[in-house]
Amino acid sequence: MTIMMARPHVMVVPYPAQGHVIPLMDLSLILVKQGIKITFVNTKENHDRIKSALPCGDGLLSQIYLVWISDGLESSEERKKPGKSSGAVLKVMPEKVEELIECINGSESEKITCVLADQSIGWALDLAEKKGIRRAAFCPASAAQLVLGLSIPKFIHNGIIDKDGTPLEKKGIQLSPTMPSVSTEKLVWVCVGNKTIQRHIFQLMVKNIESMKKTEWLLCNSSHELESEAITMAPEIIPIGPLLSCDQFGHSAGNFWPQDLSCLKWLDQQSPNSVIYVAFGSFTKFSPPQFQELCFALELSNRPFLWVVQPEESKLAYPEGFVERVVERGRVVGWSPQKKILIHPSVACFISHCGWNSTLESVSNGIPVLCWPYFADQFLNKSYVCDIWKVGLGLEPNESGMITQGEIQSKIHQIFIDEQLKSRARDFKEKIHIGTGQGGLSNKNLDSFISWIKS
Repeated sequence: MTIMMARPHVMVVPYPAQGHVIPLMDLSLILVKQGIKITFVNTKENHDRIKSALPCGDGLLSQIYLVWISDGLESSEERKKPGKSSGAVLKVMPEKVEELIECINGSESEKITCVLADQSIGWALDLAEKKGIRRAAFCPASAAQLVLGLSIPKFIHNGIIDKDGTPLEKKGIQLSPTMPSVSTEKLVWVCVGNKTIQRHIFQLMVKNIESMKKTEWLLCNSSHELESEAITMAPEIIPIGPLLSCDQFGHSAGNFWPQDLSCLKWLDQQSPNSVIYVAFGSFTKFSPPQFQELCFALELSNRPFLWVVQPEESKLAYPEGFVERVVERGRVVGWSPQKKILIHPSVACFISHCGWNSTLESVSNGIPVLCWPYFADQFLNKSYVCDIWKVGLGLEPNESGMITQGEIQSKIHQIFIDEQLKSRARDFKEKIHIGTGQGGLSNKNLDSFISWIKS
């Protein structure tokens, strides 16, 4: 008689923001391909958005069980209020995830054997420990950002920040010469610009330091080739990235908006290395004057451009006659298949907010970056791109805080003619592919993690 063994069953719990969901969805696709059952937990609002944006008829994606929990907030408007969403992550979601684990393990034959949680919600790891379930943490940001978070007790002890995370002096922090520098004003919990959110995020990060000590794996969406010093500084960090599902599966999952695939055909019609790709993630907001400065810069560049302007942003006024004047060489879309765009031969550079996913996608494809960070870890990532790897240029605001059309135009021109920068970008692409390829360190670490799940 043959006894059928239950499949390993991993519950994946991301922090409820798109930049966290996408890489964990990428990792889930890899695990599903290995025969591992995945239950992916989102808040109700994010669950609905992801379901409506999913491509139809995809075999692997359809094998991921998408489930939702309440975040305790009543409306989209409430979610936009400062501190409400970050507070819900800390106060409401833990109880809901615990109820879900109990429900699944009380009714299904394939019980949850591992909780794979976003490192930024350590309470999910605490829950797994409490229930005797194996656990792994995943960091969707850089290893350097993770090391900064782990250094919080040292920063308090050295008088750099107080016990609430508020900087006691303005200074740059650089943990080693080959790691990026970040100003105390731009620390991830400080630069949100709101004391309530700062307190929630800082509380989360402090608790996470203790929670991470309970995990058996601390995975990071990075590689030794990109961040050798940070990974050496914290040997508990296990790099398995960059995770770019488009490379393996031909698609990307976890988007909150449907992707406009028609822009790929438009790219096919452009010359090689000619297009400026412009995208600022899901959180960046521009003032009307800043929006117009960017419009003028793209128009005056006299180069083809593909610009992602979200529905809310598209309500901002374009300069009079702008759309008509650029119609022959400019394409504006609501949301884009970014991974496919950045592997397209017509793309020459990327004007980016420097979210970690976007940073990985650009350097993995040898695309130079014009850096325009907005908040959180984006300033740290800009420092990597411009100062450490030297594969991009920073767009600098003037004394009024405006990034002018002249500054944007100048940096676009510079990045197109700087052959050394473009050569470094191509070299980085090769290095990264060695790490993720057969026999590379990221690849080996990922194989070891999969074997552990199955054991």
